[in-house]
Amino acid sequence: MSKIHNYSAGPCILPPEVLQEAADAVRQWEGQGLSLIEMSHRSKPFVAVMDECRALTKELLGLPDRFEVLYLQGGASLGFLTAAYNFLPEGGRAAYTDTGTWAANAIKEARHLGDVDVVASSKAENYNHIPTLGEVHSGHAYLHITTNNTIYGTQYAEMPKVPVPLVADMSSDIMSRTFDPEPFALIYGGVQKNMGPAGAVMYAVDRERLGATGRNIPSYLDLNVHLSKDSMFNTPPVFSVFTTLLTLRWLQAQGGVAAIQQVNEAKSALLYSEIDRNPLFVGHALMGSRSHMNVTFRLNHEEHAAAFDKSWNEAGISGLKGHRSVGGYRASMYNALPLESVQVLVDVMKELERTQG
Repeated sequence: MSKIHNYSAGPCILPPEVLQEAADAVRQWEGQGLSLIEMSHRSKPFVAVMDECRALTKELLGLPDRFEVLYLQGGASLGFLTAAYNFLPEGGRAAYTDTGTWAANAIKEARHLGDVDVVASSKAENYNHIPTLGEVHSGHAYLHITTNNTIYGTQYAEMPKVPVPLVADMSSDIMSRTFDPEPFALIYGGVQKNMGPAGAVMYAVDRERLGATGRNIPSYLDLNVHLSKDSMFNTPPVFSVFTTLLTLRWLQAQGGVAAIQQVNEAKSALLYSEIDRNPLFVGHALMGSRSHMNVTFRLNHEEHAAAFDKSWNEAGISGLKGHRSVGGYRASMYNALPLESVQVLVDVMKELERTQG
């Protein structure tokens, strides 16, 4: 089978060695005579997997001692509500930025529980940039941000500096770049972009800030309940957690987050350079807000679409079509996508210019 260059926005591309090891474990795991996915989650081998996955996450992100890591179900969509339950006090207010579809959904869910001030929004410009932050004050329990926006291809270049704790949905750029975790009360995200297969959400929570909302929180949404059970309050998504651990081990072997950040910056620089150089293409996201993970762009003239689509399909490129909210194309370049795959796309774009320009 010829190589496929996987630009899927999620679930993400995974390293080949991770896929092989995960496949082997589904057939029979560690000589147990059983598949990973039919063994008890309370068995010593899987408990060890969960413990290592949590510890390695904390190590790779460089989290302070006060942070604990959980792997739960529900994805970031449930995380929107979970974050508000655990950090928005009864009768309190929180600040949110509206930078895309998922940020807007986080705002919607938080409003079930309290007052939300939208302190920045780029909705009117079809979310083509990270907007300037408005007033965030001590009356806000926290500032919630979505660090990377998969649909529109924007990303915070730097984390905001505000007088309140940060809460962040990092679903689509977690483990792709370094950042200072000190200002955060909660970091969460679905693992299916950079960390593993769909089915789990990671919470990195400052345990010292929990329990201060005055709320009677439903058990499954209470992060303290999950911490008290070592992320095993109920049956965890065992395959997703195991494959996430394999991916984290792979990332550690690459040199960790700082090393993969250099690779990611090289990939995005290569593609953005071609978009800006090639007269047949234009980017959606504005300079200064461009994502290293999800590059959104379109043709200047739709008359070239048939030839371009034929060319990238023939080159073995998959998942390049843009989201309906933006149109055009979206190249999702998560950690495991090699630089050579980006070069294949760039070569296709150059050839289109040669033949159609």
